Amino acid sequence: MKRKKTVLYYRKRTGKTNYKKRLALLKSKKPRLIIRKTNKQIIIQIAEYTPAGDKMLCGVNSNILKKAGWKYSCNNLSACYLAGLFLGKKALAKKVGEAILDSGLQTMVPGSRIYAALKGVVDAGVKIPCSEKAFPLQERLSGKHITSFFSANKNPAQFSDYKKRKADPAKLQQDFEVYKKKIISK
Repeated sequence: MKRKKTVLYYRKRTGKTNYKKRLALLKSKKPRLIIRKTNKQIIIQIAEYTPAGDKMLCGVNSNILKKAGWKYSCNNLSACYLAGLFLGKKALAKKVGEAILDSGLQTMVPGSRIYAALKGVVDAGVKIPCSEKAFPLQERLSGKHITSFFSANKNPAQFSDYKKRKADPAKLQQDFEVYKKKIISK
């Protein structure tokens, strides 16, 4: 009978987990706000450690905005902020008042989508230690940069996906405020 050889730290070897960083986060004994970005959406979860494995307290991905009628990309700064705001409201309903950020192996760039989602969670009322300087500017969160780029752009193929969905990038700022009020009022 052949014996199977167990490979230690498989996740470390394949570059999926930084165990030193994970241990430092677990020592805080607080729930972790996990933010992962993909090419089409952002995934935000709040998890806490248990010996049997991490327990997910609540989670949201930015595709949930489509169910609410969001016609724009689920991967831009505005959608990431709204998804974070939605998760923050959900977390407060489940009595999660504070957490710490777990960005995994992603590089943290100030003003990025990760910080936009984090700002949404913080604006919802969850206490997370972070620097205000890292958050994107409010006009970028509301989509002003997308609107100005659309008005200056002469290439219609650039926003062809928005045209398929009958979304007008010129109205992104107004739609952002409408969805923000919807989420806050829940």
